[in-house]
Amino acid sequence: MYCQGCGTTLQHAKPAGSAVRGTTLYAGFWVRFVAMIIDAVIIAVGSGLVSAATLGAGIVVTFVGPWLYEAFMLSSEWQATVGKRAMSIAVTGIDGNRISFARATGRHFAKWISVFTLGIGFIMVAFTAKKQALHDMIAETLVVNR
Repeated sequence: MYCQGCGTTLQHAKPAGSAVRGTTLYAGFWVRFVAMIIDAVIIAVGSGLVSAATLGAGIVVTFVGPWLYEAFMLSSEWQATVGKRAMSIAVTGIDGNRISFARATGRHFAKWISVFTLGIGFIMVAFTAKKQALHDMIAETLVVNR
């Protein structure tokens, strides 16, 4: 295949817009969006049940629950939350290995930066070569199809 950028014939050139690097297929925006909606419903129901069962005393779960849910699930053998698992995607480190609880925690809180950029941090998934959101770049993670 001919590379117009460097003017040589090479084998590493890929079609424009391709999310394929070697044998890895990165998860795109809409798949990740649906997974996020599934997880939001699970977290809302769980937090609501705990808060109702404790007559409001469990309000702490509303703040701590999402972090623990995501960090424990992403650092587990599943490498995914329930929503990501339902959409057949997983979170890995840049090296393709499972991430630690600390990295999953960092990724979770880095999402606030994606939120504070008016959502542009999330939309970046549609425009980056490895389909990374801003929080993925900060935490050095990838979201891949399984």
